[in-house]
Amino acid sequence: MGEQPIPNEDKQIVTLGRVLQTLREEDNVDVLIETTVSYLQTELNYSLIWIGFYDRLDHRILGKGGITPTGGSGFLNQRFFLNPGDLLEQVVIQQRPIGVPDLQEETRAGEWRKAAQTFNIRGTLIYPIRYRDRCFGLALLGQEGWGISPRADEKARLSILLGGLAAALNQIETDWQHQQAKRPDEPLLALLNELRTLPTMWQRLEVVVSQTHAFVKPTRTNIYWFEPEKRYFWRRVGNRTTSSIGGKDSAAGITVQEAGGFYKAMVRDQVVSIGEAHSSLKADLTSRLLQRLGVRSLLAAPILLQDELLGFLAVEGNDPRIWQEQEKSFVRGAAQLVALIAPIERMEATIEQTKQDQILTAELARAIASEQDWQATLKTCADNLSHRLQQARFLVLLFDSESGKFEICYQNHPANRQPLGASLRHGKESHSSPLKEDSSGIAHYLPALNEVDWQFVSSTESVEIEDLTADLKLTSWREGLLEAGVRSLLISRTSSEGHLEGLLAFGYETPRTWTHAERELIRVVAQQIGLIVHQWQLQRQVLSQQKIFQSLQWGLSTLASAQPLLPTQVTPDTNLEIRTYEGTVLQPIAQMLACPLVALVAWSPGEQVGRIVAGVIANQQFAVNLNAVVPIDTDKLIQAALVEDSLVIKRVDQLSPDTRQWLIGSGIGEILVMALRTAPEYEPTGVVVVADKPGRRWSEMALPAFGLLVTQLAWFRRYLMLAHHLQSQRQELERLNWYKHRSMEDFHRCLEAGVKVLSQLDSKEPEILQTRVRQICQQLSNSLLAMGHLLSTEEWKMRSIKDLGELSKETISLTTLLKRALERIDPLLKERRLWSQLHEIRSEHNQKIPISFSGELFKIELILYEVLSAAGDRAPQGGKIDIWYRIVGKGKSGNMAIGDLSEPMLNPLLELSITDNGVIDPQLIAEFRQRPWDELAPSSLNQPPGLQLRICQSLVQQIGGKLKLYQVEDGRILTRLLLPLIVANG
Repeated sequence: MGEQPIPNEDKQIVTLGRVLQTLREEDNVDVLIETTVSYLQTELNYSLIWIGFYDRLDHRILGKGGITPTGGSGFLNQRFFLNPGDLLEQVVIQQRPIGVPDLQEETRAGEWRKAAQTFNIRGTLIYPIRYRDRCFGLALLGQEGWGISPRADEKARLSILLGGLAAALNQIETDWQHQQAKRPDEPLLALLNELRTLPTMWQRLEVVVSQTHAFVKPTRTNIYWFEPEKRYFWRRVGNRTTSSIGGKDSAAGITVQEAGGFYKAMVRDQVVSIGEAHSSLKADLTSRLLQRLGVRSLLAAPILLQDELLGFLAVEGNDPRIWQEQEKSFVRGAAQLVALIAPIERMEATIEQTKQDQILTAELARAIASEQDWQATLKTCADNLSHRLQQARFLVLLFDSESGKFEICYQNHPANRQPLGASLRHGKESHSSPLKEDSSGIAHYLPALNEVDWQFVSSTESVEIEDLTADLKLTSWREGLLEAGVRSLLISRTSSEGHLEGLLAFGYETPRTWTHAERELIRVVAQQIGLIVHQWQLQRQVLSQQKIFQSLQWGLSTLASAQPLLPTQVTPDTNLEIRTYEGTVLQPIAQMLACPLVALVAWSPGEQVGRIVAGVIANQQFAVNLNAVVPIDTDKLIQAALVEDSLVIKRVDQLSPDTRQWLIGSGIGEILVMALRTAPEYEPTGVVVVADKPGRRWSEMALPAFGLLVTQLAWFRRYLMLAHHLQSQRQELERLNWYKHRSMEDFHRCLEAGVKVLSQLDSKEPEILQTRVRQICQQLSNSLLAMGHLLSTEEWKMRSIKDLGELSKETISLTTLLKRALERIDPLLKERRLWSQLHEIRSEHNQKIPISFSGELFKIELILYEVLSAAGDRAPQGGKIDIWYRIVGKGKSGNMAIGDLSEPMLNPLLELSITDNGVIDPQLIAEFRQRPWDELAPSSLNQPPGLQLRICQSLVQQIGGKLKLYQVEDGRILTRLLLPLIVANG
């Protein structure tokens, strides 16, 4: 900076304003630089002035002019590359001015250090030319003296001047970019106007190609058309002015298999751009596609009409290229114009095909409305559609809500092809279906779909699979479909709304694309066939309801026919019989739910463990441990059923190890349990357990019936237990009443005899009187002792006849036993003038051998009295009663023998046969032989003498004996009594 005096401030402002006005109005860069240099030279008086522009791409400074002390300008127009750490690069990056005291000594100045030595420049100021955050270049100002320190007003003028220069440069660049930018809207409008005037489709496509080629300026421009059935793109129209790489023409066609990702992008209405260092496709596909077309850059836009791919418009380049957004927009717009004019070419063919499709759908509608044979209707439909779609495979799939799978209820396949069911190894199941069975009687099910595929098929939109080998849809069905030769598939649901009932599927043996017309035709046909599918679903529901109703009726009938076991019918095998009966009751549940395992874990109120009753076990995969004891309070599955008032559904992975100790089947996957509940105030008495394989879906229609049957089973078990309890109590009270009554009679007889004897004693003989009184008192004391023992030990319940205790030592001879029995009925014999006779068979030696019984002797004597009394009541006055007795048992050989008690004998029995000539009700004999089940019906066993005989029969059965009543051929009544003996002498 020179030593000139400071100019007037107003003059400086006026001069600066003129320069800025020039910078704003001028659009010539050279003029802008000349004006700026002139101002710096005249107003600020610098010896060296240099202005350079920054090249961002090459990171360098391009010299644009200035002045030097020597007047030479060649050095100022050079190109200076920016290196890391240079002063120039620092100013460009930081966009802040830097002052250098001595440029000749500055090591970071680069070539300017030598220039400073040449021009004798020391103090230097490097100032950026920046607009906002962008640096357009630099201004280097130097003077000969050392150091540089511009005044504040000089800094302000420098900042204003160079800022104005940067703003002018920015405006010039913006205007230039706007002029250079391609505007696709105007060429597209012109193209649209031109297309209206052309008569043929070929001419229209030629114009599209030529206009696109003119706008984008690629190496070639082509239109490729798509053949859906062959899945092939063929070049329809192209610009052949330039050959591809290697001198070959561009490809005449491309298969979908060669460019799978490119084809998917076209179907999705995406523009594919492949250029320098950028590609919208994967690397392997990009190289394969460029090699197939013989180019190095590609821009392609799809030609789509109503989601149907007609082809694509492609601009190709032999050199790598960066495609601009305006070029992409123009190519996309041109492709859309082609899509708009494409229907004109095939309009007549489309109209004709539409008419044929309408006729076809109308014929199908009439067939569905008129035909009663649905199979014939579907065959007609399949034949017509197969002809229309060129031998496509026709499938009608019915959804089974219980299994969650689709059943092939009808199919039509080309000649010399196997039906689809033969290939579905994973989907074949043996389910009876009277509607849709094949010749083998097996209904074929497709494997269950995963959640994603289920969303596809349940959507109202058709599912289109062009190539099953490359598409990820329907993975569960893929193996069976591929084995059947199906490569392409189109599926449409038979109902447009509501829950899914069925599907209509068309399969093709080669990969292909389905046109919009074909998709619409199949959609309409699927809606019509939906009427048949709906009827099938209704029929299936009716059959299922009938099955449920029959199972329910069977179960309720089984429960209704149940009778509680009478106490006299209870045997050691009673528990086994009850288990068998409960298992029979569970069979209707197995039929209703069509499951392989139904079991009952049952217990009585107050018990802590339950027993397992197996109703149905199909095979060992659904086995239960029948010998296991189930702890009610700790088993989690049992507790889950007891906590809930309704059904409980569990998976096998939710079971505890304790439950798996008795639910041991390896095939068990899904478990359904429900507690046996009656009224809220009653405790549950069991849990019904139902199990099936994994993935089983329980029928919504069958579950309410299942719950009803389980509830009825709960009431049935409670009824049985309560009835058995009441009947047992009733029988016990009947026995006790009979026993006390007969004991009182015996006491009365003893007391009466004693009083009678006392009244007849003669007081003239004191010694004899005293002895007789002592004897009578002893007899009365014994009777009182026996009566007191009865009152104290058998107040409300008679002691079991088998409970001998100390009485087991009582022995008696047969003669004494029979004599006591006859003494008890002596008043009856005298009253009716009957006479009796004893007949001992085989040996009189038995009369003297002391014996004992397996039961209480006194009660056995009462039983003998009851039997003889009944015979005496029946016998006519003056008649006769014969008593035959003998000892029977097993000899050494094990055969039945009539033995002598002095001989060894196994299980000896006293057999008494009492005959009389009385009259008896035949009903009494029949009911005494087989007691009737109906307790409410009138019975001869509920009133004397049948009541007493029934009580005696039950007591005899307790000790292993028998009491039978017969009427022999000569009309006599035979009462046969068998009593187990214990021979006293061993």
